[in-house]
Amino acid sequence: MKYYSGLDVSLKETFISIVDEKGKIVKEEVVASESDAIAKCLLDQDKRYEVIGIESGQLSISMCKELRSFGLPVVCVDARHMAAALSARINKNDKNDARGIAQMMRVGLYKEVLVKSDESCQIKVALGSRRQLICSKQQIVGTIRGLLKIHGIKLGKRSKFETFALRIQETINNVDEISRSSIEALLHSLKTIEESIRKLDKILSEQGRKDEDCKLLTTVPGVGVIVAMTYKAAIDDPYRFETSYTVGAYMGLSPRQYASGEVDRHGSISKMGPMECRKTSQHLIELAKATKQSVQKLTGKLVKEAIELEAEDIAFSKIIRELSDDDAEEVEDSEDIWK
Repeated sequence: MKYYSGLDVSLKETFISIVDEKGKIVKEEVVASESDAIAKCLLDQDKRYEVIGIESGQLSISMCKELRSFGLPVVCVDARHMAAALSARINKNDKNDARGIAQMMRVGLYKEVLVKSDESCQIKVALGSRRQLICSKQQIVGTIRGLLKIHGIKLGKRSKFETFALRIQETINNVDEISRSSIEALLHSLKTIEESIRKLDKILSEQGRKDEDCKLLTTVPGVGVIVAMTYKAAIDDPYRFETSYTVGAYMGLSPRQYASGEVDRHGSISKMGPMECRKTSQHLIELAKATKQSVQKLTGKLVKEAIELEAEDIAFSKIIRELSDDDAEEVEDSEDIWK
């Protein structure tokens, strides 16, 4: 007899439902959302499981890896696809969701989601931390600018952190003590965030220079370490794609389509893939808009990086193509991304 199981995982508790090949419920139980407790419940039944389903979520990556270490055939399924199937039920609760997942695993109506590797998870944590710090930095800078306008102080154009901090120190000397202390507190927080960003930049830069895939990606004009590592973390295992054409659809860059009867509408891109990849692609296009003079200024740095990567021929061929084009594109190496 073949058995199937569905796990509805929440932060504190997990509902477990086990069914046989005919769809009959064999066992249902609620355990703590810990891999040891879940594995013990499943293994104590002494059943031969064909597949065990768990929806994609915050705990799914660690849960799948830990349960697989116990020898359980755990599969991470697309939560969006599973939610659409479970929405047909009248009553929505955790127990019914676990039953529905088990039944869907039994009939094979599910979409498997790749469980990211440890290396990919490490990169995503570093990139996510850097992204959050940059967002916080931008918010604090905007707050400082807005608060200083109360006193009629306009800081003007954007600049590097050192110049920005120096300008603020010079301008707040004539304001009251309370306002000056408040701005200095924000400036101190901004300095700490700036140091943390530089620390993460150094870590990512060192990691990217050691990675062969990132080295190859950075040979593309406009692609630096951040873009390369973001792309690699999203793809993780390139062999899971049958053709390279499906990568665009995975990134959410393929157009939407709604066709029903005589209606056939094609909309904008689906935006269903990893958002950070689409953002970095947008920045890459913006970097490519430059004059021929800017390309000439950057070719020296490109050659230096190419020599370090032992790819002189590739670098010089790129330089020749760039300089011979009237609408030359801007090429930035990994060090320029940090600026």
